[in-house]
Amino acid sequence: MKIKVLYIEDEPHIARIVCDTLTLKDYEVLHKKDGTRILDVIAQFQPHICVLDVMLPHIDGFSLGSSIRSVHPHIPILFLTAKSQTQDLLDGFSAGGTDYIKKPFSMEELMVRINNQVQLSNAKSTIQRIVQNEYMLGDALFLPNRLVLEIGDQKIKLSHKEVEILNHFCQHQHQIINRRALLQAVWGDDSFFNSRNLDVYIRKLRSYFEQIQGVEIITLKGIGYQFIVAK
Repeated sequence: MKIKVLYIEDEPHIARIVCDTLTLKDYEVLHKKDGTRILDVIAQFQPHICVLDVMLPHIDGFSLGSSIRSVHPHIPILFLTAKSQTQDLLDGFSAGGTDYIKKPFSMEELMVRINNQVQLSNAKSTIQRIVQNEYMLGDALFLPNRLVLEIGDQKIKLSHKEVEILNHFCQHQHQIINRRALLQAVWGDDSFFNSRNLDVYIRKLRSYFEQIQGVEIITLKGIGYQFIVAK
C-alpha cells in the first residue's frame, strides 16, 4: 500500500522536486500551496502523514498543525522549517508536530523521516497504547482522547506530546520509568534534542500538578521518573 502524503508548500520549485521524487518512489502525494480548508482536504484524502512548510501565506504551518491536531490527535505531522532557534522548534512540537526537518534538506532524509513517522503511527494504532477514556489523578480528570486535563472548573488543553507523556505515566503509576524508554515511546528516539524537549514538557506537567494534592512526578537522577498518585 502506498504511503499517502499531504504536502503543503508554496514555493513551486521545491514543491515540484519533492512531489516528483516522492511520486517516483511510489508515494501518493497530494500537494497544496496553502492550508485553505485543510481539514476538508484531510477528510477527503485521508493521508498517512502531513508534511507542512512552516512559512506559508495566509496561515503559517504551526497554526495549521494545531488545527489538524485538534481534530486528528494521532496523525503524524512533519514540519519543514528554515528556523533553527530552539524555541521555534519547541513551538512546532507544541503545535502538534511529531518531527521536523531543517531546510535545506535531502530527499533521502525526508523519505526516511516520513517512513519512520508512518511506522510509529501504525505501531501506535495496532497497539492502541492502552489509552483509556479517562484517568482520575487526585482531584484532576485526565481525558487523553480529548487532550484535556480537568482540575475543578479549569480545563487545561494539552499538547499532543504532553498527552503522550502523561498517558505513559498513567499506565506506569508508581513504577520506575526509564528516561530512555520514555523518549523511545514518545519520540521514537532518544536524541539530545528530544531529551531537551522532554525536560520542557516535564516542567509543564509539573506546573499543572502543583494545583493538585497527592500527584507528583519524581525525578530519579540518572534513571528516570516515578509518577505518584495518592490513593
